[in-house]
Amino acid sequence: MDKEHVKGAADEVVGKTKEAAGHAVGNKHLEAEGKLDQVKGAAHKAAGDVKDAGKDAIDSVRNAPSKH
Repeated sequence: MDKEHVKGAADEVVGKTKEAAGHAVGNKHLEAEGKLDQVKGAAHKAAGDVKDAGKDAIDSVRNAPSKH
């Protein structure tokens, strides 16, 4: 797991906590902030997935048998 995935998971947990707390106390601003944090978390996870895919593609090219 790279930094993007870790950051994404952390943002999602913080966001869910804020959203639940905001909902519990009737604070719409905190609830919305929590939803935004969850979206940021998903974006970080997606960025991590893109990085992983790029690394996998590079590795597959490097490890491919030569045609010569």
